[in-house]
Amino acid sequence: MALASGPARRALARSGRLGLGGCGAPRRGAYEWGVRSTRKPEPPPLDRVYEIPGLEPITYAGKMHFMPGLARPVFPPWDPGWTHPKFRRLPPLHEHPLYKDQACYVFHQRCRLLEGVKQALWLTKTQLIEGLPEKVLRLADDPRNHIENQDERVLNAISHARLWHSTEDIPKRETYCPVIVDSLIQLCKSQILKHPSLTRRICAQNNTLSATWNRGFQEGYPYPCPHTLYFLESANLRPRRFQPDQLRAKMILFAFGSALAQARLLYGTDSKALEQPVVVQSVGTDGRLFQFLVLQLNTTDLASDEGIKNLAWVDSDQLLYQHFWCLPVIKKKVVVEPVGPTGFQPETFRKFLALYLHGAV
Repeated sequence: MALASGPARRALARSGRLGLGGCGAPRRGAYEWGVRSTRKPEPPPLDRVYEIPGLEPITYAGKMHFMPGLARPVFPPWDPGWTHPKFRRLPPLHEHPLYKDQACYVFHQRCRLLEGVKQALWLTKTQLIEGLPEKVLRLADDPRNHIENQDERVLNAISHARLWHSTEDIPKRETYCPVIVDSLIQLCKSQILKHPSLTRRICAQNNTLSATWNRGFQEGYPYPCPHTLYFLESANLRPRRFQPDQLRAKMILFAFGSALAQARLLYGTDSKALEQPVVVQSVGTDGRLFQFLVLQLNTTDLASDEGIKNLAWVDSDQLLYQHFWCLPVIKKKVVVEPVGPTGFQPETFRKFLALYLHGAV
């Protein structure tokens, strides 16, 4: 250990009193070195006029400038003679011209029902039947309705959507989901030569409808009645995706709204039990898992749970293929899994085709 002389010891003592190893910085407390208190400062007192009955406050309004000891004047809000959209004050909710005492709940594409299918069935007074109708199943099993080289063409459609359509190594769901549905619909359209009545149908994207009930398409439109509604769940992020039960609930509500709009167009707004039921189909998919629905609207009387009920046939969680390898799996220089789909189930496309042909065969 080196010994310090008298002047050196005095210098070290001075540096010790300064703190920070003798760097010449002044000594400070803990709250002065970046450790701030979480306590918020008290707001400044309001410079306001206190109304005292019988006394008139003395303000500096006549002075036209601030005067200590005098109260701040309160001026009425300035009216420029026109309303700026940015600073427009909305009237109270109960004073709005369209205000109603009874609340109306709007269901749109991104709405999620907490109770899923159970809640959708109650809202539409519908009874659930597992599986598709027998007529649709007969269409799916009849070989006369199948497409030539059907399984091979479906596999090519899957590969086109998951592999050949995009330049990405692993395409995202929002890319391949619409492509695979469009390709399957094109395969279904190849049956037009066998069933010419299919030419009376069109494929409309982003179609809108409006129907209200307590629990429509535009006039003159050449295709007012939807046959099948297709719902694509193509969200890439998992929190934004609909769970299968929520997707089926959305399919039920939109199919019911479409059938209700069609029933009111055919039978008027006062009809309760329909003379002829209205049938609307729906297909929901994320590009791999398919949900099938056939809804039959029998009544528009939803006031009570008694009487005639609507029917919904639901075929849930039908896999078209188990997995798709966009890149080959190679282990020890051997291709274990080639590029393409695995676990292909042709029965799913047969049901897809049967729903498309339903009503035309």
